Amino acid sequence: MAGPKKHLGQHWLHDRFVLDHIADCADVQAGDTVLEVGPGLGTLTSILLARAQKVISVEFDEDLARKLPGQFPGKNLEVIHQDILEYDTSHLPEGYKVVANVPYYITSKIIKKFMTDSNKPSVVSLLIQKEVAERVAAGPGDMSILAVSAQLYADVSLGDVVPAELFTPPPKVDSQVVTLRIKPLELPDGIDEKQLFRVVKAGFSAKRKKLRSSLSGGLATPKEEIASMLKEAQISGDDRAEELSVQQWIKFAQVYYGTTRS
Repeated sequence: MAGPKKHLGQHWLHDRFVLDHIADCADVQAGDTVLEVGPGLGTLTSILLARAQKVISVEFDEDLARKLPGQFPGKNLEVIHQDILEYDTSHLPEGYKVVANVPYYITSKIIKKFMTDSNKPSVVSLLIQKEVAERVAAGPGDMSILAVSAQLYADVSLGDVVPAELFTPPPKVDSQVVTLRIKPLELPDGIDEKQLFRVVKAGFSAKRKKLRSSLSGGLATPKEEIASMLKEAQISGDDRAEELSVQQWIKFAQVYYGTTRS
């Protein structure tokens, strides 16, 4: 078999303990349908097939997608050659699970896809770049748009760190398992996701600036008005975007859209 393709971010993982840990984090059970992203050589696929009722593996690499079914004759495996970002999940059963060792360069897009999908999974367990895993699970003080995007829709937890040398070829950085357990989206009446993220993106538009300045510029609203809204939301105008929790962003959005006609 040909080696990993660098332009697709392929790094093969063969460590059985790590593969089991990824499946453990998703709590894969006998009745589950599991959507696997980027099965590659099928090492994680083998673990999932031993646990789940059905595994659907979506593989972008045509060569790998063609060869994978032959490795698991008689197993309830469906292999689809497609870009996962274009994959339609509407036919999947409620509560399906996503498990994957994903290329670093599409991590954020994959998280966004499943957090905002009309048919959300019950849990997403990903092996990703350690630094990105830490960003997804960050708390106030180290928040980012990615963290807000993930934590609005899911309870996020970190699993084991996986050293680079366990991959073939070794990536330049270590990896870590991150698990997102989907929770009900709870937004106040009159606030939708688009409005919330308009405010969040405005806050992060000038990260070095204090909130009263970054929000004023990002929302094209006078600084004095923003300062008043922050005070009403019980948020200090001297804070910076990375210091706010998801609930504080929601509270500010509620005040902002209750005060403006934007």
